[in-house]
Amino acid sequence: MTTIRTHIDSWLAANEDTVHSWRHHLHQHPELSHMEYDTTAFLARTLREHGLEPQLFPGTGLMVDLGPAAGPRIAFRADIDALPIDEHTGLSFASVHAGVMHACGHDVHTTVALATAVALSTYPLRTGVRVIFQPAEEVMDGGAQEVIAWGGLDGVDQIFALHAEPKLRVGLIGARAGAITSAGDIVEVRVTGPGGHSSRPHMTVDVVYALSLVVTQLPALLSRRVDPRTGTVMVFGAINAGYAANAIPEHGTIAGTIRTADIGVWRTIEPLVRELVTQILAPTGCNFDIRYTKGVPPVVNDDVSTAMLVSAAQGIDPVSVVEAPQSSGGEDFSWYLEHVPGAMARLGCWSGAGEKFDLHRADLVVDPRCIGVGVRLFGALAQNFALDS
Repeated sequence: MTTIRTHIDSWLAANEDTVHSWRHHLHQHPELSHMEYDTTAFLARTLREHGLEPQLFPGTGLMVDLGPAAGPRIAFRADIDALPIDEHTGLSFASVHAGVMHACGHDVHTTVALATAVALSTYPLRTGVRVIFQPAEEVMDGGAQEVIAWGGLDGVDQIFALHAEPKLRVGLIGARAGAITSAGDIVEVRVTGPGGHSSRPHMTVDVVYALSLVVTQLPALLSRRVDPRTGTVMVFGAINAGYAANAIPEHGTIAGTIRTADIGVWRTIEPLVRELVTQILAPTGCNFDIRYTKGVPPVVNDDVSTAMLVSAAQGIDPVSVVEAPQSSGGEDFSWYLEHVPGAMARLGCWSGAGEKFDLHRADLVVDPRCIGVGVRLFGALAQNFALDS
């Protein structure tokens, strides 16, 4: 009997040009978060052309189920949004939308997921498969929680995702048990006072001085209150106050990020930040307001799911798996793993020659051969899931 893996191999050999045309279309027509209307329509149309019935999400995004309606179900997630970056790759299929680009590999993720769904549509699956095309991964109010609220995980037992990695040679899969990304929150502090002349700071409250205390002391204090092994880092990226050298302003703001590799720290650090800012500013006499915006938790790969992912990759190529480092970036795939076990892998997309590009850059170019690697990995995971169910 033909296995899912051999079926995928045959399907890719027969449809390679079509798959790359899908990727070219997606890359050429990127759309920003929550605005992926044409992308959603393209995906739905393509799935229907191959006999599938996608379920559209409110707004943008969609998912499609394959195989038996009842019983165990594995899910694969792809993100479909692009970034507000003006492309400078020189590709023949470069973005036609000024200031918008697939600079994070989401066009690759989406193509892998689309090809997986279409390839499996002609295979007699024993267990259920769900392919999720998620909107709005790149923004703080990301789409993962919306997908979950819309029933995207209903009936799902395990979920997997890939993320393009331009520092890793094509053909390699980066795997890591436990946290593979970090959490990222935003802290904004607004300080106010009556203002005054810089020659008489004792007759007012010095807003700029107060802000500088927070900028210098908060990161230092956190390094003494949080275990350094958790990779917790506080960095301020913006400070705004005043216009004149001889006038103390009435207000000013600072904004920064807190990143941590530890999900326990992420869940408990906000009260500590508020406590420390309050203590730092208390002697200054300033009024202040703290806005703390929770980001996403770290992507914490389940041990069993990671082992399953490694086994699937090694079944395709015994030397394909390398250990992925933990990234300090964030990824909202983490929200799915708060509900069901699963894992995310790094998909090597460097050609092996020339410059290693980086994500979120205007000149990002990926090796298109990584798409076939991703589809084969998803196929192998579906096969192993069916055997274990």
